[in-house]
Amino acid sequence: MSTTFPDDLQTDADDERGARGARASAPAVEVPPPSAPRTFLPRTREPAGPPPAPRRISGWSRRDALTLAGITVSSLCTTLLLFGRLTPLSGAFGFVLTFFVVFVVSWAVMSSFTENGPAIVDRTMTVLLAAAAVLALFALGSVIVFVFFRAWSAMFSGWFLFVPKPRSNFFTQDLSTTGPLDPLDKGGVFHAIMGTLIQTSLALVFTVPLALTCAVFLNESRSRAAGFVRTIVTAMTALPSIVAGLFIFATWILVLGFERSGLAASISISIMMMPIIIRSADVVLRLVPGSLREAAAALGAPQWRTVWHVVLPTARSGLTTSVILGVARGIGETAPVLLTAGYTATLNVNPFSNAMVSLPLAAFKLVSSPQPNQIARGFGAAAVLMVLVLVLFTIARILGGRPAGRLSKRQVRRRAAQSLVDLERIESRGGRASSTVATAPTEVRS
Repeated sequence: MSTTFPDDLQTDADDERGARGARASAPAVEVPPPSAPRTFLPRTREPAGPPPAPRRISGWSRRDALTLAGITVSSLCTTLLLFGRLTPLSGAFGFVLTFFVVFVVSWAVMSSFTENGPAIVDRTMTVLLAAAAVLALFALGSVIVFVFFRAWSAMFSGWFLFVPKPRSNFFTQDLSTTGPLDPLDKGGVFHAIMGTLIQTSLALVFTVPLALTCAVFLNESRSRAAGFVRTIVTAMTALPSIVAGLFIFATWILVLGFERSGLAASISISIMMMPIIIRSADVVLRLVPGSLREAAAALGAPQWRTVWHVVLPTARSGLTTSVILGVARGIGETAPVLLTAGYTATLNVNPFSNAMVSLPLAAFKLVSSPQPNQIARGFGAAAVLMVLVLVLFTIARILGGRPAGRLSKRQVRRRAAQSLVDLERIESRGGRASSTVATAPTEVRS
């Protein structure tokens, strides 16, 4: 039995208080929360060797060229075998069609040896699209070559140092004193060229203001009338040209009693040009950035001033392209001119009286003749018309490739020169202002 004394009790109490103080002064130890279960995947060894090369989607290699040549030769031999030995097929069209089918199948089979499924489809579609492009170019080239081949004797008299020698009479004379049996060194289509230019110019005078105004209305207006007008314009785009000619013939000539003239032909051509210009100009005006309109509106400009000073100058090149496309459409119309202009073999520069012939009508009338010289003159008129249309489309392509708002080199030079003039004017004003400030104290002291 143990006996406890008072001094021992005091010592135990002091030890307990010291232990509590040490526990209180010691830093707290954070107990980590229970961790979530983790999934461990087995580590796979990467395959040895270089990574696979990406599939080539464009370009031709030497192997592709050799493969194309081999497939072409084998397809030609297979087609000859099918036509000559195995089947009773005949005809040039059938031969070309069979060759093309054999070529496409052979190309797909050869591609399957070195490519996978998507690559085979890509290469086969490339062949089909290239064949379609070649067919379209062949059709266009055939028309051009045929027309110029038939018109060569009427337009050119021979060669001079490897350069064709043109017949001056073809471009400077009319057919007023030329008969169907006269040689090709007499007469020409000058009257038809002048008639085409006069009729197209009058049609432009009628069409351009109305068409551009209508395009601005369709682009700026948000009313129901704009949707109705857009529907009418879209329907007029597919209007047959003979309908426009019949409309002007019935109203202008039969009802109102005017004679056939270049003016009537110009009105009918204007009806054909207007929907083309309206549709093209509407698309061009939509491409003008909306930030330009917002900036003009933020500066306090009204809508009409925004359109006149911001929208139209920005879309100038596109609007010019639209007008040129409309001219290219109207300059080759034959049916409206046939009903409204009349035919004449003499030069007439007055569009308000008497008949006025154009290049399409002259080509139609001359080719209908049984005489070879007249047929050659008709093809010559068609060749001149084709050159005019190609030139117009080339100009439209050049102007249409320029983005909206981009300035030409001439416009950049003009703007730079104007900026220099403005800089000199501002500097001169600043010099006069500084001289005035410098002399002011002298005047005050005096």
